[in-house]
Amino acid sequence: MTTRLELHDISKRYPAVVANDAIHLTVEPGQIHAVLGENGAGKSTLMKIIYGAVKPDAGRVLWNGKEVHIANPAVARELGIAMVFQHFSLFDTLTVTENIALGLPADTRLDELARRIEATASQYGLELEPQRHVHTLSVGECQRVEIVRALLAKPQLLILDEPTSVLTPAAVEKLFGTLRQLAAEGCSILYISHKLDEIRALCHACTVVRAGKNTGVCDPREESAASLSRMMIGSEPPAIARAARAPGAAMLDVNQLCLPKSHPFATELQDICLRVRGGEIVGLAGVSGNGQQELLAALSGEDRRAAADSIMLCGTPAGRLPPGRRRALGFGFVPEERLGRGAVPEMSLADNVMLSLQTKATIWRGFVRGRAIVDMAAAIIARFGVKAAGPHAPARSLSGGNLQKYIVGREVMRKPSVLVVAQPTWGVDVGAAAQIRAELVALRDAGCALLIISEELDELFDIADRLHVIAKGRLSPSIDTADASVALIGQWMSGLWSPAAGGAHV
Repeated sequence: MTTRLELHDISKRYPAVVANDAIHLTVEPGQIHAVLGENGAGKSTLMKIIYGAVKPDAGRVLWNGKEVHIANPAVARELGIAMVFQHFSLFDTLTVTENIALGLPADTRLDELARRIEATASQYGLELEPQRHVHTLSVGECQRVEIVRALLAKPQLLILDEPTSVLTPAAVEKLFGTLRQLAAEGCSILYISHKLDEIRALCHACTVVRAGKNTGVCDPREESAASLSRMMIGSEPPAIARAARAPGAAMLDVNQLCLPKSHPFATELQDICLRVRGGEIVGLAGVSGNGQQELLAALSGEDRRAAADSIMLCGTPAGRLPPGRRRALGFGFVPEERLGRGAVPEMSLADNVMLSLQTKATIWRGFVRGRAIVDMAAAIIARFGVKAAGPHAPARSLSGGNLQKYIVGREVMRKPSVLVVAQPTWGVDVGAAAQIRAELVALRDAGCALLIISEELDELFDIADRLHVIAKGRLSPSIDTADASVALIGQWMSGLWSPAAGGAHV
């Protein structure tokens, strides 16, 4: 049998870093092959080389036994290679159908394509509305668009980067079944995930990359999560230490929050009641697109249509306050979209400090204190182990996981009274995820009130004191994490809970 893909001595250097250093990779037909490595290890660069989005400095690529030069993604697609990027390549002003049509022949009929999109999305459990404009979608919904676009091409090699972060546990199992079926039909799959249990359950082989170099190839089915972690980061992630404490006074109170749709494809919020007290972490689970985006906009001040007293922040009616006023009351916020909202791509890490730290420490009599923001950026980089060329490196130069560490670090170091975090460890390796979670727990132990919105159930069970689920714009009752189960939360994510109890305060 001819090998599907072979990489020999692939190298790629940038001015500040060697992303890939003589990498070897072999993928067989019908094989589900994981590529495992910590953030900044060079995985994304390697995948972009395979897909033709990045040109290697050295090395050879063999496709079905023949050497090829993949000059661009169009050539990759002609060969039968499809990829779902970690950072999406979608145009905000176009619809889902129009975005997918961009990679197809010019004579493709949009109405027929829309029907194919609906059928494929339904087959794989990925709910999509083909006529929605991308700017109305959440990050999770955008990922669904990318996955469906890749599956429509019926590829010989499918590259998936963190594909399950938008799915319920039941939908993850359905997707795994689909991927196993694709593999059985001969499609090769390159699978990038930081969920070690997923890799062990799904993949036939695993190539581990550390600091741009191969460090090993293994059968993950014969490894433990701990041994895979040691191969990837050189150690096992530390256990999270949590101090037992009684929660304090309510710091964030959401009372009967109702918001009509801001656009035709938005989710209406219905009677949202939520309380977060000082010294506790409240987790909010749910499939992307069920109202998380609208709730985040209301809490952060991006959407100020709510009644003033429907959002109480440290005892102050905040429903109509702009974001700056909320920050002055001690509010901190980490959005789910890293580039464009969490950070300005073209600005340096130091200048990005100004997005949330506009105080006398950074601004004096109308002038930015340049040295102060550089020092703050350097402190975040050092404390959170961010792999970057320094405080003056542009935000876009960081890998997704390292940028996430920087954004979370920027908010943590403000020492807020209330912190709302969306998807804190999406696409972050196990070591960095453990560090971020430990920092959030330390904030909780210091008396901060934290609301964590995540589609990673393991993460919420790991750090949250109480859990809610949001489904179709409604909030479930609160449940202590110790009393919850994955099966129950999965059921609630489908909207199946007692209506009489839904959204009650604790």
